[in-house]
Amino acid sequence: MKRPLLLPLFLALASCTTPPTGGPPESQPPMSSWGMPQVINVSAYDPKEKQRPGQGYSEHDVSALRANGASALIARAGKGGNLDEKCAHFLASADRNGMLPGIYYRLQTHVDAVAQADQFCARAHSLARGRAWNAPALLLCADFDANSRMSDILRFMDRVESRTGVVPVAYLENSTHLKQMLSSADPATKAKLRRMPYWVALYSHDGGAGPVYPAPGTPHGLLHQYRVWSDWAMWQYGGVDWSHGRSQPKVYSHGMNRNSLYFGNLDRPVERNVFNGSHAAMQSFWLQHGLRLR
Repeated sequence: MKRPLLLPLFLALASCTTPPTGGPPESQPPMSSWGMPQVINVSAYDPKEKQRPGQGYSEHDVSALRANGASALIARAGKGGNLDEKCAHFLASADRNGMLPGIYYRLQTHVDAVAQADQFCARAHSLARGRAWNAPALLLCADFDANSRMSDILRFMDRVESRTGVVPVAYLENSTHLKQMLSSADPATKAKLRRMPYWVALYSHDGGAGPVYPAPGTPHGLLHQYRVWSDWAMWQYGGVDWSHGRSQPKVYSHGMNRNSLYFGNLDRPVERNVFNGSHAAMQSFWLQHGLRLR
């Protein structure tokens, strides 16, 4: 499925290789020419090891992310029953630098989905009460394992909504299992899933291609394979693998969309995304799918 937006989208992502000029926390960082803000996501594995000259960052100082154009930061709160020890520090630093804060929880199949949702919600409420925030809301996101069961996805979603009043964002790995499971769901289940905005993971035009599904090409091609959502909310176009003893950046770079392996002038790889809309739309999105902070 192709849409007129895609060509300028690709051209703009290519433009993201040039580091923008940073500004004071109260100002909005530069956007790509197609008007979509940049979002960084982090976990306890960040920052990765230094790989080249440039700016660094830590969980206590993310000003380099802001200076290179990031408008928001989403930190991992936990996974599979274990909390992430750097989460609160990353969020506090992001908030000090004028970035919208968010958290995600990686749901794993060996722990009960409701127990994981309860841990996520408890962490979210603790973070919300833990400091005086500049940001209006803390975005809540669910990272569903490639082998997740439909019942776990729905139970996690329902539990988070019942405890926070927030429908979380759904991050889906580009897996054959998830695509087959979601695309074959009944209409009522699909309608329920659509209440969660879709966070796309696509690092190459042929990501996920195999005997069952062809190369998706673009985020909208991947949407077509899931057959649930009509549009995407965020696109993780830059990821990081661990290979041969070091972090290996993997970044969407195809056709006219040629992206640097690194975000601006950072000295190490980082997972990066774009939000599908303007800064104003992103503020509204954070309020709709986030826990209010003030």
